[in-house]
Amino acid sequence: SSNQDTDNLLAETDGFSRFQITLMSIAFITRFTLPCHFLVHNFISDVPSHHCNITALDDGDIFENLTQEQRLTVSIPAQEDGALSSCEMFPQPQLHLLYGPSNTTDTPAIECQNGWVYDTSTFTSTIATEWDLLCDKKSMSKATTTIFFVGVMIGAMVFGSLSDRFGRRNMLMLSYILGMIFGMASAFSKSYVMFAILRFLTGFGITGISIVSTVLCVEWVDVEHRRIVGVVDSLAWTFGSIVLSGIAYLVRDWRSLIITITSPLAVAILCWRWVPESARWLIATGKTEKAHYYLRKCAKMNKRDGFASLIKPEVVVSEKGQKMYTYLDLVRTPKMRRIAILTGIIWYGIASTFYGISFNLTGFGLNIYLTQLIYALIELPAKAAVYYCLEKIGRRSTESGALLLAGLCLGINIFVPKGTQTFSLIVLLGKAGSAASFSTIFLYTSELYPTVVRQNGLGYTSFMARIGVSMAPLILMLDDVWYLLPQVIMCIVAITAGLVTTRLPETRNRRLPETIQDVELDNMQGHKIGNDLKSLP
Repeated sequence: SSNQDTDNLLAETDGFSRFQITLMSIAFITRFTLPCHFLVHNFISDVPSHHCNITALDDGDIFENLTQEQRLTVSIPAQEDGALSSCEMFPQPQLHLLYGPSNTTDTPAIECQNGWVYDTSTFTSTIATEWDLLCDKKSMSKATTTIFFVGVMIGAMVFGSLSDRFGRRNMLMLSYILGMIFGMASAFSKSYVMFAILRFLTGFGITGISIVSTVLCVEWVDVEHRRIVGVVDSLAWTFGSIVLSGIAYLVRDWRSLIITITSPLAVAILCWRWVPESARWLIATGKTEKAHYYLRKCAKMNKRDGFASLIKPEVVVSEKGQKMYTYLDLVRTPKMRRIAILTGIIWYGIASTFYGISFNLTGFGLNIYLTQLIYALIELPAKAAVYYCLEKIGRRSTESGALLLAGLCLGINIFVPKGTQTFSLIVLLGKAGSAASFSTIFLYTSELYPTVVRQNGLGYTSFMARIGVSMAPLILMLDDVWYLLPQVIMCIVAITAGLVTTRLPETRNRRLPETIQDVELDNMQGHKIGNDLKSLP
């Protein structure tokens, strides 16, 4: 079986040395921009405290002897809780209100007539202040998050399919370029509609980085080092999240913030020339000459020159033709269909839980930057634990355990009062569980799907995840119906996904399947050396 040959060739070229480390370093640089784009909406869509602009009411010298606080009192109606309305004003100053709150007024309030005045202590500008997405337009500012993730969702399907057809390397470059062009362009948007369209296209473009770079790294390392790829890959995300809290703190203007987080893609475009195509994919699609070229390059770079001279094109066996695989191949055969259904449910559950917690940066009593930083830092011990567990208890138990932990924490917090220390600690533990489940699932999924449809598999599961992400902001809005409803829903989703995971096969220390037949016959287990390598010294 040729999956054994590929694994043996990789082991002989030294399955984890300079060649693989270079590839992983380039992947790290680019993946670090992903969380910045995925979570930047917490900052750029923020609605700062605001009130109607009342300068037009200052007719003559009415306001001359009043303090700013008094001016607001006579111009803006108070709400039931005593706070001033942020969406209404009086048509003319109600001076009698200065003599005590008991003096009510019969004058009906009207909508803001001359725009708003914003508190700029946290952000100098956001998209909400740029296009006045307030009051009855408040949901538009939140909608940009959903629009972005719909772009990511469609991008996942397109890049997943194209990478199995045209190779990992070319699709990675396309993703870098699209992410760079649309990301930069969105910072120069002239209107809300233009911004929404460009955010959609940015999401579409950068998704390729997310799914292609993981698979490329997994396909270039040997069996023993796959978990390093999984963990380092997800550490790039954590690193990006930590850096985002610092960048957002220093860059308070939304346009400059988008430019800052998009610019690292320029480095990625320059480094692309050193990115190899996946030898596994080349062999699986019958392009043995090209696979031979990259395997020799790998052997030379890893200082296995003796072995490099022995790698002849005929040693690189391919029993596959030029068959084009599509998403339909994920459900044509019984075991593949089962894997597709289960991984789809799990990815939906993980993303819905992870982003449900990540988007909810309030209730911590800290400012938005510190909360983002703490949420990111908690991922470090979670991912260290994942690295240990992947080897000790395997992929399946690590995944289901992490999801059940997140679900349990969400469940406990239904009964713990918000704002207490216990609440904060349990939220962090839930965040750690959801981060651990995310860092395991990329690797686990890459190991479950065979090479010929691996990108299709990741494209489809990423699509399911993005449905989960798109639903997260909508679930959080259900707190209007019952304030605990979002917690209850996320708890049920996480626990269901955790239980579904237990139905998947374990992949620890097993060879990567190359064909759909490998999955159906379950022959990833074999550890004997391929016939073509027996003659090699």
